[in-house]
Amino acid sequence: MSGGHAHSLTKWAWLSIAAAIVTIGMKTVAYLLTGSVGLLSDALESVVNLVAAILALIAIAAAAKPADERHHFGHGKAEYLSAGAEGVMIVIAAGLIVYAAVDRLLNPRPLEDLGIGLAVTLGATAVNGAVGWILLRQGRRHRSMALVADGKHLMTDVYTSIGVIVGVALVAITGWLPLDSIVALAVGLNILWTGFILVRNAGRGLLDHALPQDETARVLGVLRDFVGRFPAGELEFHGLQTRESGRDQFVSVHVLVPGSWTVTRAHDLVEEVEEAIRAELPHAQVHTHLEPREDPRSHGDYSHGPRVLREEA
Repeated sequence: MSGGHAHSLTKWAWLSIAAAIVTIGMKTVAYLLTGSVGLLSDALESVVNLVAAILALIAIAAAAKPADERHHFGHGKAEYLSAGAEGVMIVIAAGLIVYAAVDRLLNPRPLEDLGIGLAVTLGATAVNGAVGWILLRQGRRHRSMALVADGKHLMTDVYTSIGVIVGVALVAITGWLPLDSIVALAVGLNILWTGFILVRNAGRGLLDHALPQDETARVLGVLRDFVGRFPAGELEFHGLQTRESGRDQFVSVHVLVPGSWTVTRAHDLVEEVEEAIRAELPHAQVHTHLEPREDPRSHGDYSHGPRVLREEA
């Protein structure tokens, strides 16, 4: 990733940090005004937002580093580490929220200044909603796992904040204090689920998960197109392997051609194949392995993946 591209991503991470600082202040004021444990849970999640945004900034900067002698495939997986760490932080925050909610359920206390507190929280929610939408849009555009995770986290904060606002408003209307704690418990469980999803997705990335089915299908479409240009039995592809590493994608495939072909002709073909795959997947690094079709060893050197060839009529 170029330095300019890295800068365009880090500026969004800085935006997330600024939003987290602003909303922490606003939600803390709302809690201090009202004494609502529901609003406290909302403020605690914003603290996690700040930590998560800082982790995203560090991960994006690390992922931007080019390949080197110790990391031949670059540093793209740093973003998965960030997303996984963010998921763990979310789980911890959920635990703190559930603890505070249970404590308040056992020891209820009256709420004060709810109108002002809810107005402040609503303003903080609007800030998170705008920034979360921006992060999701930019993260998907630039294939940044860290930004997408941060954006999803902020949008989760928005949904839970709305739930808290509704719940606390109902407390003001009904006077039933346990509802405040019940809302906080619901927020904690929702945040816990979000953390689990982030950790799961980060783990899939760290384990070299294959490309999504639709993108794999596009690669297979390219291979079938090439096979269709030659007589039956002349060209074959097998051993297709794919994986993702942050915003980077890797595609590897064996190309089998007649042994009588010249090196130049075979090389020209694989160059065309690689270019066609990159046209479908602009972020992919494509690697081909050229083999003679007549050699039995060419058919026993892969363990999985589809076989693409044109059958005899």
